[in-house]
Amino acid sequence: MRVLVTGAAGSIGRVVTVGLEGLGHEVVGLDLVPEPEGFTGAWHTADCTDPDAVEAAFAAQPLDAVVHLAGHPSEADLPTSLASHVFTTGALLDAMVRHGVDRIVYASSNHAVGRTPRPANPQALVSDDALPRPDTFYGVGKIAAEALLQLHADRYGIDAVACRIGSFLEQPTSTRALSTWLSHGDAVRMFEAALTAPSPGYAVLYGISANTRAWWDLEPGRRLGYEPQDDAEAFAGEVEPRPEDEAEAAYVGGPFALEEFYRPGLG
Repeated sequence: MRVLVTGAAGSIGRVVTVGLEGLGHEVVGLDLVPEPEGFTGAWHTADCTDPDAVEAAFAAQPLDAVVHLAGHPSEADLPTSLASHVFTTGALLDAMVRHGVDRIVYASSNHAVGRTPRPANPQALVSDDALPRPDTFYGVGKIAAEALLQLHADRYGIDAVACRIGSFLEQPTSTRALSTWLSHGDAVRMFEAALTAPSPGYAVLYGISANTRAWWDLEPGRRLGYEPQDDAEAFAGEVEPRPEDEAEAAYVGGPFALEEFYRPGLG
C-alpha cells in the first residue's frame, strides 16, 4: 500500500513511517520541513493548509491511503487550532475525493473527550459512544476534524478512522500516563490496523496500549484488528507520585481540562 503520511517528520511521524515501511508499505512523506536523515521515499516539503500544495502531493504519484499526523501538537488560540486541524483535514479530503483515494487514518486525540469526568467506577471505561467533550481549543479542532471525516464517509464512502491518541511516549512518566500511555510499537500496530481493516466506514478508536489502568475502551480498536501488546504497568515502579496527580485524574484529559488552560479563543 502506498501511504501519504503527513507530519512525517514529527515525533509520531518518525516512528510510524519506519514502522509502516517495515511492514511492507511504501511511505510518501509530507511535512513543513525537509525529510529526516535516513528517509529514502518520496517527500513533499509543504503545508497541509495550502490546498494547492496538497493537490501537488497527490498528483505526483498514485496513493492508496493517507495517515494524517500533521498539526500543531499542543494548545493554541482558536484560529490556529482550526487551521491546523480542520483546514488541513479538509484539504486532504478534497484531494482524496478528486484522486479516488478512499482511506484516511487521522491522529485525533483523547482531548476530543478530555472534559469527560472520570467514571466513579474504575471498571467503567470511556468508549467510542462518548459525546464530544473537548477540554481545549486543541480538542475542539480534533472534534471538528472528526466531523469532517464523518461527513466525507457519508457523502463519498471514504473509510475514515479517527485514532484518539493518549500519551505517546517512550515510557510513561506520570501516574496519569500509566492509564493513557501509547507505546511506539503499539502506535505502529494501531495505524497498520486502521489502514488495513476491511471497510470500517467511519470509526473511532482509542490510541492507548493494553494498560492495566486504562481509562478508555480498547474494544473499538480491537473490532478493527488493533491488538496492543504493551502495558504501562511494566513501568509503574519507576513513576513517582506527584501532588498534581489527583487533579489530573479528575477528567480524562488530565491537566488540559484544568483552569491553567482557560483562555480566550480570539485573544
